[in-house]
Amino acid sequence: MARDTTDSRPIEGFDELVDHMAEGCKPKDKWRIGTEHEKFPFYVDGNAPVPYEGERGIKALLEGMQRVLGWEPILDGGRIIGLVEPTGQGAISLEPGGQFELSGAPVETIHQTCREGNAHLAQLREIAEPLGIRFLGLGGSPKWTLAETPRMPKSRYDIMTAYMPKVGSRGLDMMYRTCTIQVNLDFESEADMRRKMQVSLKLQPLSTALFANSPFTEGRPNGLKSWRGEIWRDTDNKRAGLLPFCFSPDFGFADYADWALDVPMYFLIRDGRYYDCTHVTFRQFMDGALRNSVPDGFPTMGDWANHLSTLFPDVRLKRFLEMRGADGGPWRRICALPAFWVGLLYDGEALDAAETLTSAWTYEDVLAQRDAVPRQGIDASFGSGTLRDVARDVLAISRLGLKNRARKNREGFDETNFLSPLDEVVARGTTSADEMVTAYHTRWGGSIEPVFLEYAY
Repeated sequence: MARDTTDSRPIEGFDELVDHMAEGCKPKDKWRIGTEHEKFPFYVDGNAPVPYEGERGIKALLEGMQRVLGWEPILDGGRIIGLVEPTGQGAISLEPGGQFELSGAPVETIHQTCREGNAHLAQLREIAEPLGIRFLGLGGSPKWTLAETPRMPKSRYDIMTAYMPKVGSRGLDMMYRTCTIQVNLDFESEADMRRKMQVSLKLQPLSTALFANSPFTEGRPNGLKSWRGEIWRDTDNKRAGLLPFCFSPDFGFADYADWALDVPMYFLIRDGRYYDCTHVTFRQFMDGALRNSVPDGFPTMGDWANHLSTLFPDVRLKRFLEMRGADGGPWRRICALPAFWVGLLYDGEALDAAETLTSAWTYEDVLAQRDAVPRQGIDASFGSGTLRDVARDVLAISRLGLKNRARKNREGFDETNFLSPLDEVVARGTTSADEMVTAYHTRWGGSIEPVFLEYAY
């Protein structure tokens, strides 16, 4: 979320919380694709991280992008911390360690997603190259320690930084040293949301395996294929991970709202100031816990929207569904991730097939996948085979869905070509992480530095 919400409508009761999410339901012809991708900025001279301040810092980069795009600045305490397209068609934001994120416009096809990503990277290079900055497409920071990693001046991140060590061992690594590619997708009804939520939760570990791209930490191999995936196993388990209640056959919006109510809050915003509220849950807030400690300490719909944005399950429900399992990666992956999920979830025949394929998978089955994937990737055992075998079937279903959509570009090609990077992973039996580790031990000569050439935008 590039900009926190300030909707001041008061909350009268639980039904409004449920209705907030249900208002996302829309007919199929209104479904859109919103892709988000993060990357690590670094100085070409020395492969050092980029701080916020300075003539060649993140602030200068954002100001340069503002001149190019003409987008409105997002300010926090008078400091620019993002940009938003005036009509809501996209935004640029900063993650805690300076990771630069594009939250793409809601578009109709993967072709448009890919064009948007290419245009963004071209605009970014126009501003960044004179500053000596490039961007790294990985899922985890490969070289810098946590102490060496810059911190961005965003109030919500100050609150999170103080809170994370209290609730897990890896929260600061998540905040400061990981990147992701995500896609946001629509649903038609509560029943449609349920099907998509359940299928995508079950297949999220496979997504992590296929996109595994974070095998280095602090300059050396970390023994993992997705360090980012491992980090999410102990970040803040009250608000993150796999949600068992979502596997229920009658799961609905109210169940998610009921769960969210009992997750500790991060903050409230009042008159532009952020108040630390990590000591109460949203339910306690609804019951009056902040009335005497925060100005206007009564819950609003903006507070609820902000709270939903601070929940981190593998698939996040707001007024759309967010697929959150994939590592960040090279530019081809920016198109492959939405293609993978759109193929599975936006065509009825494909969704039926994906639902049938995963129908017998239990919460415990998926949790075992989730635990195994960071280290084993597509080689993780599942059933009588491996996730690589599952991937073949799932990619065939995704390809079917994309073919059925028949969304063609000007040259007459449909969206199936965007699955090619994932087809290559399955055909070779090696992920991007595997290939980087092999290169480290062979042609890179035991050095991490070549990653800044080969995986840079």
